[in-house]
Amino acid sequence: MTYQSSTGRRANAAREVLSSASTVRCPHGGRVLPGPERPHAVRVAGAAVLTVAETLAVSGCPWTVNGVPRPCRTVRWADPGPGGVRVGGAAVVLAGAAGQCYGADLAPQGPPTVVPGGRRGAECR
Repeated sequence: MTYQSSTGRRANAAREVLSSASTVRCPHGGRVLPGPERPHAVRVAGAAVLTVAETLAVSGCPWTVNGVPRPCRTVRWADPGPGGVRVGGAAVVLAGAAGQCYGADLAPQGPPTVVPGGRRGAECR
């Protein structure tokens, strides 16, 4: 897939579109879980495309502070602003997009990481 911005210019580098099949981890190794199944979602290779409108859950984060468990619980992605690919008005999450993991108290705990070699879908160029 080739993406052309609303200004008519092509982006310089291909970026993977993240989907429910992408492997994403919190900064401490916890697994970011796909959201609830959306029957009308846009799909890439059968998997629902992720958008910045979604808050995703984190499972298995081992993070502790002074011996007290403070695991990551959720991930939110930043909206890149105008332009770009959108689904239902929400920006599609691309590999390398700004995101933040949060604890149960909503304290920021670091950015999520897309694990290379996960199932790939479409790319935006």
